[in-house]
Amino acid sequence: MVNIEHLALLKRGENLWTAWRTTHPEIEPELDEANLRGVNLKGINFKFAHLKGANLSQIQLIDACLSQANLSHANLYQAQLQNANLHHANLTGTNLSYANLIGVNLSEANLMSSNLSYSDLQQADLSQGNLISTNLSHTNLKQVDLSNAQLKRANLRQACLHQATVCHANLNHANLHQAELIAAYLYRANLYKTNLMDAHLNGAYLFHANLIEANLIRADFRFSNLSKANLYQADARGANFRGADLRQANLEKVDLSYANLRGANLQNANLEGATLNSVDLSKTELQGAIMPKGNVHP
Repeated sequence: MVNIEHLALLKRGENLWTAWRTTHPEIEPELDEANLRGVNLKGINFKFAHLKGANLSQIQLIDACLSQANLSHANLYQAQLQNANLHHANLTGTNLSYANLIGVNLSEANLMSSNLSYSDLQQADLSQGNLISTNLSHTNLKQVDLSNAQLKRANLRQACLHQATVCHANLNHANLHQAELIAAYLYRANLYKTNLMDAHLNGAYLFHANLIEANLIRADFRFSNLSKANLYQADARGANFRGADLRQANLEKVDLSYANLRGANLQNANLEGATLNSVDLSKTELQGAIMPKGNVHP
């Protein structure tokens, strides 16, 4: 429950709040379930604050410090959090839909099962964050840092990840249907059984990525780097690999029916057991590639 004295102090203004926090750094503000809807708290010091279940919808927290704060199950709908510091904050089950999170620091934050749909996270730092089962559908993640993040079962449907850094991230069973990953950096990313149907990965860097059993139906990989990537038993029907780098990639038992491999580099790639019905292999480099037996019908 909210501490009435702490809430009253906050309402008396930022200067008094700042002075109190400076004088008593050992006290963790108790503002659980507080109603701060629409309040302007730009630059406020909420480090270590307890805001569990608080109503923070449409609040102004621009440049605020919320490092290691507990915001689990809080309502931050349409909140303004540009450049705020939420390092190592607890946002489990929090509603951040339609929030402005441009440039926010969410590194090592716990966002498990939170709702970030339609929010703007451009250039945000989500590195090493826990985003398991998080809703990121229709979210702007352009140039975001998701390196080493946990995104297992996350919903990234129609999300924009242009030039995002997703290296070493775990996207196991994530939904990236129709997502935009143009020029994204996915070095050694785990995309096991990930849904990338109709996703755009033009010019993406997927060196050594794990795409085992992934859904790549009609995915666009034009001129992307998939060198040494593992696509074992992936469904790549109708996928576009035109000009892609697939050197030493594992395409064993991949269904490439109706895929476009025109101008792709498949040197030393393993296509054993792959289905290549109606595949465009014109101008494709196949030197040293292990080809399937008896099912190539270009």
